[in-house]
Amino acid sequence: MSKYISHPLIRKDMIEQRLYQLSVASSALKSSCLAVLPTGLGKTIVALMVIAARLNDLGGKVLILSPTKPLVEQHSDFFRQALPSCTVATFTGSILPEKRAELWKDSQVIVSTPQVIENDLRARRIDLRSVVHITFDEAHRAVGRYAYVYIAKRYFEDLGAGAGADVDVGTGAGAGADAKSRLVLGITASPGSNPETIADVCENLHIESVEVKSETDSDVIPYLHDRDIEWVRVEIPSMIKELKSVLEKVLLGSCSKLADLGFNVSPDSSKRELLDLQSKLHAQVAEVGDRDSFSAISVLAEIFKISHAIELGETQGVEALRRYFDRLNAEARSGSGSKAAKRLAMDPDMRSAISMLSACDEEHPKLDAVRRIVADQLRDNLDSRVIVFTNFRDSAEMVTDALSDVNGVSAIRFVGQASKYKDKGLTQKQQTEIISKFKSGEYNTLVATSVAEEGLDIPSTDLVLFYEPVPSEIRTIQRKGRTGRKRAGRIVVLIAKGSRDEAAYWISARKEAKMLATIANMGGSRSKSKQVSMPMPRPIRDPAIEQKQLTEFSDEGLVAYIDHREIRSGVSQILEAAGVEVVMRTLEIGDYLLSGRTCVERKTTSDFISSLISGRRELFGQISDLARTFDRPVLIIEGDDLYGQRQIHPNAVRGALTAIAIDFGVPILMSKDATDTALMLAAIARREQQDHGREVAMHGTRSAMMLPQQQEYVVSAIPEVGPVVAKNLLKHFGTVAAVMSASREELMAVELVGPKTADRIREVVGGEYKG
Repeated sequence: MSKYISHPLIRKDMIEQRLYQLSVASSALKSSCLAVLPTGLGKTIVALMVIAARLNDLGGKVLILSPTKPLVEQHSDFFRQALPSCTVATFTGSILPEKRAELWKDSQVIVSTPQVIENDLRARRIDLRSVVHITFDEAHRAVGRYAYVYIAKRYFEDLGAGAGADVDVGTGAGAGADAKSRLVLGITASPGSNPETIADVCENLHIESVEVKSETDSDVIPYLHDRDIEWVRVEIPSMIKELKSVLEKVLLGSCSKLADLGFNVSPDSSKRELLDLQSKLHAQVAEVGDRDSFSAISVLAEIFKISHAIELGETQGVEALRRYFDRLNAEARSGSGSKAAKRLAMDPDMRSAISMLSACDEEHPKLDAVRRIVADQLRDNLDSRVIVFTNFRDSAEMVTDALSDVNGVSAIRFVGQASKYKDKGLTQKQQTEIISKFKSGEYNTLVATSVAEEGLDIPSTDLVLFYEPVPSEIRTIQRKGRTGRKRAGRIVVLIAKGSRDEAAYWISARKEAKMLATIANMGGSRSKSKQVSMPMPRPIRDPAIEQKQLTEFSDEGLVAYIDHREIRSGVSQILEAAGVEVVMRTLEIGDYLLSGRTCVERKTTSDFISSLISGRRELFGQISDLARTFDRPVLIIEGDDLYGQRQIHPNAVRGALTAIAIDFGVPILMSKDATDTALMLAAIARREQQDHGREVAMHGTRSAMMLPQQQEYVVSAIPEVGPVVAKNLLKHFGTVAAVMSASREELMAVELVGPKTADRIREVVGGEYKG
C-alpha cells in the first residue's frame, strides 16, 4: 500500500512518498541545488516539497519559473491542487502588467514564464525581497542572456531596500532576507554533455550543490517502466542515390571555386567545420575588407545549401527535396535573394537534378516503415498514443499524409507558431486544442517537430518514433522521455543506411554517454546520490578590468529610459551593473533616451545589414524620425563584423552610413559588443546629465518642426521616397498639394524619381482606402 507525504501545506493523500525524492528535497533545503532526474521521475514533486517547507518555515513568497506558457499553466494547476491553503498566481504575457503587480502583492506562489518576471523586475513593478525560494524548471537553459540568468542575479544581489524600493511587495517573513537565506532549485532531465556548460549553469543560478539520480539507482528502479529501443535501418532508393550523385557534383564544383579563392574544404566537411570557416571569413572581411574572403562567403553559402539538399534527399525523400528546391527557386527569383541561390538556380547540374526530381515519384522507404510501425502499435493496443518526431516541417506534413490512409490511425501534424514560406504555423490556442484532442483520443498520433520535445503538456505515449536521429543528447533525451512514464514504452529510430542519419545517431549516442558520465561524476556513485561542490568556470574577461568599468558610474545618479523591446539585448542588464538606473518605457522613437535632447538608436551589425538587403525603409524611417525629434540623435552600430555580414558589397554599406551621417545628420558610433554599448551609453548619460545638468524627458526637443520640415516629413512618409527625394519633389513642384496631384510622367521628370517611385506615389495618393 502506498504511503503519502504528510505536510501541513500539502493536500493529504495526494503525493506518493518516494525515498529518492525525499533525499533530493532534503539536500535542496540545505543549499541552492541543481537536481538532475530522468524524465517522469517527479522533478516537480521535489520542487513542491522544498516549496512547502520554505513557505511553512519562513512565510513570504515562492517563485516557480518555467520556459513556456503551457508549462506555466500546467504547473499552476498542479500547485493549486497540491497547496490548497496557498494563493497561487499565474503570470504570462497575456496578463496586463498592472494586474500582475496586484497579483504579486496578494499571492504566496507565483508561477511564471521567466521573460515576464524579467520585464516586471526591470520596470520596477515587483522585486524579490520577500521571495524565499525560486524554482528554475528546465534549468539547463540558464546560459547566455536567457532570463533565468538575470532573475537569479537580481535575487541574490537585491537585498533589503536596495532595489525597487518604490514597490510595495507586501509582507512576509522572507522580506528583507539576507543572502544566506536565499535558496534556489534548478531541475532538469538533461543538463548537457559539456562540463563547462553545466558549470556555467551552476554559476549563473548560484548553485552550491548538485543532486543526481539515474535510472540505475536502487531507490529509483522500482518506479521505472521498461522502454524498448529499436533501430530500423532502411535502404536509400536508387533514384535518390542518382540524385545525390548529381548534387555531389554541384557540391564538388562549389568546393573547387572556394579552393580557387584560397580556402580548401572537402565535400565531406562537417557542418561545424563549415561554420568555423564562415566565422573566419567574416572576421577577415571585417578586419581587412578582403575581396576574396567576401566572395568566399557567398560560395560557402552555396555549399551550405547544396549540403542541405543532399541531406534532405537521402534522409527525408524526394517530396521534401522538391519543396526545398521550390523555396530555393523562389529565393533566386526574389530581388532580395542571395547571390548563392541565383547562381545555383543557373547551374546546369543543379537544373539537371531538378529535372530528375520532377520525374521521380519514388517515396522514401521511411514512410512505409512509419505506416507499418504505427499501424502495428495501434493494432496491438487500440488505446495507444504515438508521437512521430521529425526534424523538418515538410517531413511532418509528408508523414501525416502517409498515415492518413492507414486504418486505425488518426494523425495530426504538430508544429511551432512561426510561419514560414507557404507554411503557416499553429497558434498557441491551436496547439492546446490539438493536445487536448490527443489526450482524449480523437487523435492517437502526433507528427511533431522539435516543438513537442519540451515545454508542452503532452501526455505520456506508448510509442515514440524518430523519423531520423538528432545529433543532440538533450533533444534525444527529451524525445525519449515522452514515453515510459506511466507504463512500458517503446522507442523506434529510423536510419537511412549510409546517410547522414548514421553520423547523427553516433554523435547523439556519444554525447548522451558523455553526459551520463559527466553527471555521474558530478553526483558521485550511481547507487547513492551525493552532494558535490561545483568548480567555478573559467573567466571570459579580465575580472579586475571589467569590475572597474562596471562600477565607474555607480555613484553618479544616472538615469536611462530604455524601450522595452531592448530587454533581450543584454545592454540594459550591463547598464544596471554599471550603476545606471534603468527605467523601462515604451519609446515611440529610439531605443535609449538619455536626456531631453539625446536619444540613441541601437542596431546590431546583423540588423543593420538585414535592413539594407531586404529593401525595406524602416531603418531610414527610424533615423529620419530620430533626427526630426531630437537635437542630439545618435546611432550606435554594435558588432565588429559590419563588412562581413551576408552577401552585400562593402560599398553598399558605406553608402548607407554616408546617407545617415550626411543626409540625416545623425552621428554614428561603433561598439564592439553589448558591454561596449552599455559603457558608451553610460558615458553619454554622464555627459548630458552630470556635466550639462540635463534631465531625461519623455519628449524630444524638436516636436515643433518648421513648415519646410513638416512638408518634407509628409512627402518622405511615402514608401520609396526618402528625405532627399522629398526635397527634390518639393523644390520642383513648390507645394505638397502639387506633388500629390502630379501625374506619373510629371513625377518622373524630377531628379532621382524613377518609374517605381512614381508608381508608388500615385498608388498611395490615388489608391482606394480599404482600412
